[in-house]
Amino acid sequence: MLLLDNLLVSPLLWIFKEINEAVQKEQAGEVESVTRSLSELYMKLDTGAITEAEFEAAETQLLDRLDDLHERDKALAQEDETDPTEVDANAVADGVDQVENKSEDEEPRIEH
Repeated sequence: MLLLDNLLVSPLLWIFKEINEAVQKEQAGEVESVTRSLSELYMKLDTGAITEAEFEAAETQLLDRLDDLHERDKALAQEDETDPTEVDANAVADGVDQVENKSEDEEPRIEH
């Protein structure tokens, strides 16, 4: 029974971990993109390609976006204090047990 549970839950845990890693990579990419845009913006200001007003407007938007990303990261870190894959794995295992117990309790039906 335990072996069956492990066989059913292990692939799900792997999938959850892969999804989590992909999301973290994407979020890191967003932060890098905004940081790169800020660097480009400073270079444009230094070279005179944009005015001070254009710079301030664009900088405000990029800094706000960067703050939003950092706030989201903090919120996700707080949510991750308990490992969601463990909770989901337990829920899946409980569901498997319930299905197995139900099928064992029921008497087979014979239809004529």
